[in-house]
Amino acid sequence: MKKITIAIDGFSSCGKSTLAKQLAKRLSYSYVDTGAMFRAVALYCLRNGLIKEDGTKVYKIKEFLDEITIGFVFNPKVGYAEVTLNGENVESEIRNLTISKIVTKISGIKEVREKLLVLQQALGKDKAAVLDGRDIGTVVFPDAELKIFMTADTIIRAERRLSELKSKGHKVTLEEVEENLKLRDYSDTTREESPLIQAKDAVVIDNSNLSREDQLFMIDALVQQRILKEDI
Repeated sequence: MKKITIAIDGFSSCGKSTLAKQLAKRLSYSYVDTGAMFRAVALYCLRNGLIKEDGTKVYKIKEFLDEITIGFVFNPKVGYAEVTLNGENVESEIRNLTISKIVTKISGIKEVREKLLVLQQALGKDKAAVLDGRDIGTVVFPDAELKIFMTADTIIRAERRLSELKSKGHKVTLEEVEENLKLRDYSDTTREESPLIQAKDAVVIDNSNLSREDQLFMIDALVQQRILKEDI
C-alpha cells in the first residue's frame, strides 16, 4: 500500500497533536510535532536570556541558531517521539504557559523558520509521516497528499487547554488561557513569515462538538481515500 504525507494545520489547542499521534500510531507512520520544535527554540532562548518571559523583548536570537540542535527521541511509554533540545528531552518543560506566551515571538523570526523548515522537510521526505503545525500544508509540504485544517470555538479550545495545563500541575485561570489563545491566533494569522492560512485543497475540520473517536474515524476515512487514490 502506497505511503502518503499527512499535513495537519490549524489554530492552537484544536487537538492537532493528539490527532496526529493517533493517526501516526494507527498507520505506523512517523509523527513530527513541528510546534514542539519552535517551543524548544523558545526554551533555549528563555534559558539563555535571549527573550523576556513576557515576550516583550527579543535579543539577537539569530546569532545563536547554530548552537541549537532540535531532535526527536521515541518514548515507548507514550508511543511517540518527544522533542529534544541539544540532546535533552524537554517535552514536559516546553508545555507551560510561559513558553506559550513567547513562542509566537520566536516563530515569527525568518531565520528560525528557515532553520526548522530544513529539518521538518528532512523528517518527512520519505512520506509515511504525519506532521502538525501552522504551515505544513502551505510551506513545509505543499504537495502533501492529505491536508487537514483544524479549528474550534475559542472558549472550547481554552477549556481544553486549561484542563491539560491543570492536569500537569500548572496554576492558571481560564481567562489567562483564553487571552493567550487570542494573542496566539492573532500572531499566527498576521505574522509576515509563513502565517497560518488554510491551504486551498485542505479539508476543514471544526471539532468543537466532535469527540476524539468521531474525529479520528472521520479523518481515518479521508486517509484511506487518499491512499486508494494514490494506488490507482
